[in-house]
Amino acid sequence: MDNCIFCKIIKGDIPSTIIYEDEKAIAFEDINPQAPVHFLVIPKEHIISAKYIDESNKDLMGHLLFIASKLAKEKGLDEGYRIVNNCGIDGGQTVEHIHFHVLGKRKMLWPPG
Repeated sequence: MDNCIFCKIIKGDIPSTIIYEDEKAIAFEDINPQAPVHFLVIPKEHIISAKYIDESNKDLMGHLLFIASKLAKEKGLDEGYRIVNNCGIDGGQTVEHIHFHVLGKRKMLWPPG
């Protein structure tokens, strides 16, 4: 956890453009946006990936998705948006702290890649 970039953002050690924060979660703009709107929603609790979701943190995951939906509405993503969670190396996860990307204001393609 000491080397986790997201934990450092939560602590304020690394600056970011925070768009939401409460006692359980934080949301901030992605530093390498892949869409006109691209932000991340993460728990303040260090959970490595979706592989580690269990009974103890299932409510927290619902809270994160609620925040994603709330912020998407606030950012005017009325025509739709994509929520992405990469899990593990083969899933494309590059930061070992569970996070949800929210992307919008452009047409999303399928398959994603």
